[in-house]
Amino acid sequence: MKRTSKAVWNGSGKEGSGHLSTPSGVFTEKPYSFHSRFEQGEGTNPEELIAAAHAGCFSMKLSFVLGAAGFTPDHIETDCTITLENGTITNSHLVLKASVPGISQEKFLECAKDAEQNCPVSKLLKAEITLDATLV
Repeated sequence: MKRTSKAVWNGSGKEGSGHLSTPSGVFTEKPYSFHSRFEQGEGTNPEELIAAAHAGCFSMKLSFVLGAAGFTPDHIETDCTITLENGTITNSHLVLKASVPGISQEKFLECAKDAEQNCPVSKLLKAEITLDATLV
């Protein structure tokens, strides 16, 4: 399975602007800019999208890990904060709150650690990056 998205950028890094789109229609030409990325301007930014992806992926992976351990969660809520410092993503911090009937604290932490280490987005953040580039 492969998923795609598209980014279009026009102009310089600081004065330019762009938009992001996904084939699902969740994002259709959503604007982003220097101001939405490094200040508090309107629009989205890559770090916000990575945070959403990591929180969502981790939550679903935790549900699968808990299920494999014999537990069904009532509720999993995950906040993710991506830290961008000096042009580098330095950290993805997950904050989990969950309701899982019948689980011990020790088992819950074991399952959460498994999900944190093995969700696809956690693995991606440590992955090799490949690139095909064409100058047009």
